[in-house]
Amino acid sequence: MKKFIYLKYIKDLKDRIDSDNGLIQVLIGPRQVGKTTSVLRLIDDDYVQNAHYVSADKVFNSDSSWLLEQWTKAQKENKILFVDEIQKCENWAEIIKKIFDECKRKKEKFKCVLLGSSSLEIQKGLTESLTGRFQLTRAYHWNYQESHAGYGLNFEEYLKFGGYPGSYLFKDSNEWADYVKNSIVGTVIEKDILQYQNVKSPALFRQAFEILIGYPAQEISYTKLLGQIQDRGNVDLVKSYIRLFEGAFLIRALEKFSSKTVKTKSSSPKILPMAPCLYQLSIQADYDSDERGRAFELLVGLQLVRTNEDLFYWRESQAEVDYVLTRGRKIWAIEVKSGRSRSKKGLEIFKSKYPSAQLIIIDSKNYFEFEENPMAFLENWGNQKN
Repeated sequence: MKKFIYLKYIKDLKDRIDSDNGLIQVLIGPRQVGKTTSVLRLIDDDYVQNAHYVSADKVFNSDSSWLLEQWTKAQKENKILFVDEIQKCENWAEIIKKIFDECKRKKEKFKCVLLGSSSLEIQKGLTESLTGRFQLTRAYHWNYQESHAGYGLNFEEYLKFGGYPGSYLFKDSNEWADYVKNSIVGTVIEKDILQYQNVKSPALFRQAFEILIGYPAQEISYTKLLGQIQDRGNVDLVKSYIRLFEGAFLIRALEKFSSKTVKTKSSSPKILPMAPCLYQLSIQADYDSDERGRAFELLVGLQLVRTNEDLFYWRESQAEVDYVLTRGRKIWAIEVKSGRSRSKKGLEIFKSKYPSAQLIIIDSKNYFEFEENPMAFLENWGNQKN
C-alpha cells in the first residue's frame, strides 16, 4: 500500500527556497522517483498561494517566448516560478540568465525553481550560462528506508526490486520486468539521451547498457566491454556510452583510487547500476549467494554516492578495497561484508600505503544505521575505531 513520505531532498529544497538567498534553485535527478509528485505536494502544503508551476513536458512548443511568458505571470502575481523538465525548453539557460541578471540590476526578488531529468543537458546550461547563480539539489533513487516507509518493502524485496517506486506495484507479477525495461529504462534512454545526443548505433547503445547492469559493484575493463558489444569502435566509444548513462542517472562508473591522477583516469571502471532493480533486470530470478553479495555491495555504494563526496575503489594485485571515499584530506577505506568469500587483507594493505585512512566495515548488522546518515556513520566510526 502506498504511503506518501517527504523525501530528504525535498526537505532540503524547501529549506533553500525559504532561505530566500536570491539564487536559482535547481533540482535534478532520475525519472520516475517522484520529483514532480513531491514538488507538487510541497507546493500544496507550503506554497499553494504563492507558486506558479508549469511543465515544459506538457506544452507543444516550449520555446523561449513561452518561458518568458511564464516568468512574467509569476512576477506579476509575486509568485515563485516552478518549471518542470526545464531541459525541454529551447535556450532555457540563456533566458533564465537574462531574467536573473535583469532582476539583480533592478534589485528585484528572483525566486525560481527548476526541475529536470537530463543531467547532461542541465549541467551544460548551468556551467555555460548560470555559473554562480544557482544552488543544486540532487534527487536519488529510493533507498531501503524510503521504500519500506512508503511501500512496505522488506529488505530482501528491496535488494531485488528497489529504486523506482512506481515499479513496486508490479513486484509480485510477471509484468515487473517489462515495466522497468520499457516504461522506465526505455523512456530514459529515448527521452534523456537519444533525444539530445548523437549516438551512431542506438541498438548497440542499448546493448551496452544491458551488459553494464550485469556487473554490479564490479571492475571491468573498457576493452572487455567493447568486445562484448561486438563493435569495431574503440575505448573512447565505451567511455562515451558510460558518460551518457551516467548523465541519465542510470549508471555510475567509479575510478580507481590513486595518489596519481593519471593512474586514476586510466583505470578500469567499477560499475554501479544506480538502482538495485537494474541488476535484477539482468537476472530476473532469485539471487544465488554470490549475486546477493553483489547486490548488497552495490547497495552500500549507492548510499555512498548520496554523500556527493568523491568516491573510488582500490585494488593492487590481489588486494582490494570495495570503496574509498574522500572529503578534502580525509580518506575512508570501506569494506563491505556481504558474505562472499574474499581476502581480508585489503584494508590493512591500503592503510599501510595511506596511513591517515580510516578503515570502515559495513555488514548486515550495521547497514541500517549507515543508510540513515552515511557521512555521520563514517565520521562516528572513525572517531570510535581509529
